[in-house]
Amino acid sequence: MDFVIVLTAAGILGAIGLIFGLVLGVAGKKFAVEQDERVVKVRECLGGANCGACGFAGCDAFAEAVVKGTAPVNGCTPGGNSAAKAIGEIMGVAAESKEPVVARVRCSGNCDNMIRRYDYEGFSSCRAASSYAGGPKACHFACVGVGDCVRACKFDAISLKDGVAHIDPNKCAGCGMCEAACPRDIIHLLPRSQTILVACRNKAVGRVARLQCKTACIACGKCAKTCPSGAIAIVEGVAQIDETKCTRCGACVPACPMHCIHNLFDDNIA
Repeated sequence: MDFVIVLTAAGILGAIGLIFGLVLGVAGKKFAVEQDERVVKVRECLGGANCGACGFAGCDAFAEAVVKGTAPVNGCTPGGNSAAKAIGEIMGVAAESKEPVVARVRCSGNCDNMIRRYDYEGFSSCRAASSYAGGPKACHFACVGVGDCVRACKFDAISLKDGVAHIDPNKCAGCGMCEAACPRDIIHLLPRSQTILVACRNKAVGRVARLQCKTACIACGKCAKTCPSGAIAIVEGVAQIDETKCTRCGACVPACPMHCIHNLFDDNIA
């Protein structure tokens, strides 16, 4: 008798399951949202890191926006011009080429060059360290060196060496997430061809900057006077290079008495 009851219960449960399965199957087909096949094709062209550099919440959202016409076909920075061209062919439009960009760290304030005010042992965040008495380094414009940029990078392109962030240009996709994460605004996206870099943002007057860091720009103007193309100017106490005028001649590099201007080709980090 008990065996019959068990078989009956099992049969009833099986029938109910079959009915629900059929109902769900019919409902799935009836209410299914058809996806434009171009969304899948565009998605396959993207970098795939879901880095958010495009301004959307991941690669899937960007692909949908491209097909809807609310995002440009060249909006995926990590994918570069090759991805833009492929997406343009899918969408039937011409993709405008962009010069590749790479993140650069405008600071040379490592452990040897920078004067430290105290050893920070708080929460592992550059933003938190900066808010505590102005940060552990004497220069308030220097790389804090706690690693917010490292954690923000989806491409494993950033590491900390001697208290300063270092970016591997061969891994950097130019997404800009590190630039947004840096509380000191020392990481900038620059054209990959811009290989002459002023690795300092210290806006303090020269004598103060010199006391804070051995490689701080002191606004002496020697680089500007040496530049044959007039590409360098002192702005707010720091040398700045006009990329549209710079010819990459490198004359400013040896002219700088503080050694804060670098030729990235010579440093093998171009």
